[in-house]
Amino acid sequence: MPAQVRRTPLADQAAELLLERIRAGEWELGQKLPGESTLGPQLGVGRSTLREAIRQLAGRGVLSSRQGAGVFVAALDAPEHWDDVLWKADITAVLEVRTALETEAAALAAQRRTPAQLRAIRSALETRRRTRSGIDEHVAADIDFHRSVVVAAGNPVLIEIFDSMTPRVRAAMVEMLRIRRDFGGDADHRAHADIVDAVAEKDGAAAAASARTHLDGLKEALA
Repeated sequence: MPAQVRRTPLADQAAELLLERIRAGEWELGQKLPGESTLGPQLGVGRSTLREAIRQLAGRGVLSSRQGAGVFVAALDAPEHWDDVLWKADITAVLEVRTALETEAAALAAQRRTPAQLRAIRSALETRRRTRSGIDEHVAADIDFHRSVVVAAGNPVLIEIFDSMTPRVRAAMVEMLRIRRDFGGDADHRAHADIVDAVAEKDGAAAAASARTHLDGLKEALA
């Protein structure tokens, strides 16, 4: 069936209209919004649609509903979507965030990893070492290795952040390696093996230091 034009839900339209009015300064930070009987007719929507619009903006941190008190302005604009932030940022900024995340993840992995997780990390390292014939395949193996360390850290938030950054990191790494045309050498493998050795020895400080050294090297290479 051919693609058809989709009508934007009324609640989405109402949420955008409310956000535009907040951005324009109609209400100050912390100010209470008018009641449903006033706001609904202003926007041309019913109460259920208005409530859904308010829920949307509350989920984005713009509005705050207080039981028995009403709806208040919690922020004067909606934060940009995380994916948009990542793709607009240059890769150096992304690598700096990755360094902060993976340094802590390596330290936690050294403290918390299970024997099964250590085997998974070693297996991912060996796969990465063997995968040198193609850039896309090598980058995929590299990301799998780093993710195995993050998983061993035992923190679901770290995993979620790492996964959300992966498409941006993958694209940047592929582009960088296509320019350099040199990847997967002995020194590069040793840098990753140092992380594994520290995790195996349960040396959190050494694991963090090895992760930082490796990622700082990537940033220098990009520069």
